[in-house]
Amino acid sequence: MAIYSMTGFARVQGSVQGRAQEQVNYTLTVKSVNHRFLDVQLRLPQGLDALEMELRKMLKDNLVRGHIDLTLSVDRTTQQIAGYNRELVAGYVAAFTAARDEFGLGGDLDLNAILRLPGALQNENRGNGDEDLAALAASVHQQMAPLLDELKIMRAREGDSLAAILLATLDRLAEATDCVAKLRPEIEQRRQDRLTQRLEAATGPEFNRQRLLEEVAVLVERSDVSEELARMHAHIGHFRELLATGGEVGKKLDFLLQEMNREANTLLSKTGGAGGKGTRITELGLAMKAEIEKAREQIQNVE
Repeated sequence: MAIYSMTGFARVQGSVQGRAQEQVNYTLTVKSVNHRFLDVQLRLPQGLDALEMELRKMLKDNLVRGHIDLTLSVDRTTQQIAGYNRELVAGYVAAFTAARDEFGLGGDLDLNAILRLPGALQNENRGNGDEDLAALAASVHQQMAPLLDELKIMRAREGDSLAAILLATLDRLAEATDCVAKLRPEIEQRRQDRLTQRLEAATGPEFNRQRLLEEVAVLVERSDVSEELARMHAHIGHFRELLATGGEVGKKLDFLLQEMNREANTLLSKTGGAGGKGTRITELGLAMKAEIEKAREQIQNVE
């Protein structure tokens, strides 16, 4: 099962036949970006309140996290017919006839002249001027399934890219952890020798050497990073398992990275000031923190 990015885009187009052969074309688009929770924003024409509730439910049933923008754009192509303003034409005809009879003039009515009068011709809409909302809502409802499928395909494709980046980061983290593990025995021995020398110099020959060595052992144990290294390897293994399992793992992965960062900080605090190869461990610890931070940036976009 793949992991899903929260970034995606999908679009479908459709049309319905309205009243009086009215053609209603529409475009349904959905865009998603990262968000801590599921945040749905819909932009629909007026009069589709019932459809809005259905679309919200479908989005919530299919998506877990992300800021979702769903937009329905409608383009109405209406068949029109030419008509005439009967009152205006009748008035003109009556005036023409009355003037001709009153003054005894000749001449006939010119229909072309009448129809050229301002307002004599009118375009009339065969439809009622409103979308057939019921047909439109039904068609949009049917198109939601392919729209969401297309969105999921894109989010899965983006998720595959994120998984590849994260796996490469895990490889580098594991390598750095192994390097620290190889350096650890030498660093601990060096620290023990230095502590022994310093304490002997400070206490003189009459001090109990056995007690001295016990105290040194306690100090060295407190600076031991074996547990941090073991937990780091365990976190890396768990991280890989979650990536392989897939699904809604974004929050779990983010929590694991927080734990990894805690182990890296502890490692740095325990090995600081060791000198010699201890400097190399510090460099490795800082590199681990940098990789973890990069991974956390990527995780913010995982569902």
